[in-house]
Amino acid sequence: MEEKFMREALKEAKKAYEKLEVPVGCVIVKDGKIISRGHNLKETKKDTTKHAEIIAIQKASKKLDSWRLLDCEMYITLEPCSMCAGGIINSRIKKIYIGALDEKTGAAGSVLDLFHDYTFNHKVEVETGILQEDCEKILKDFFKELRKSKQNS
Repeated sequence: MEEKFMREALKEAKKAYEKLEVPVGCVIVKDGKIISRGHNLKETKKDTTKHAEIIAIQKASKKLDSWRLLDCEMYITLEPCSMCAGGIINSRIKKIYIGALDEKTGAAGSVLDLFHDYTFNHKVEVETGILQEDCEKILKDFFKELRKSKQNS
């Protein structure tokens, strides 16, 4: 089941890739159904907060008519940054599934761990490594292509 939903998050990452955005995708699931989707739109919208997770949280909140996303799970192709980890905690998401780890800005254990190292009023379960190779590949391909295009400019 985890792989099925991570494949949907990868579809979102591909949408970001096609828009020349860092290819990160996310879906939020409740009761076994996807209730929202998001992909990075930071460059497109010229807005630092337009990360896949934040967009998906906003859509899920609208759909459920609540900021509390109780009993929801999030599938993310890349480990969330501290901003997104804060949004996940504050929205009360039950569990997150992460594809690739982010050694530069990851806030689920790579650089810091907001989900376990601090005493917040809500605990989020974390599982990593879901379709990790696929999630890493899309990021590596994107940055390889980006570097190549900059060299040719």
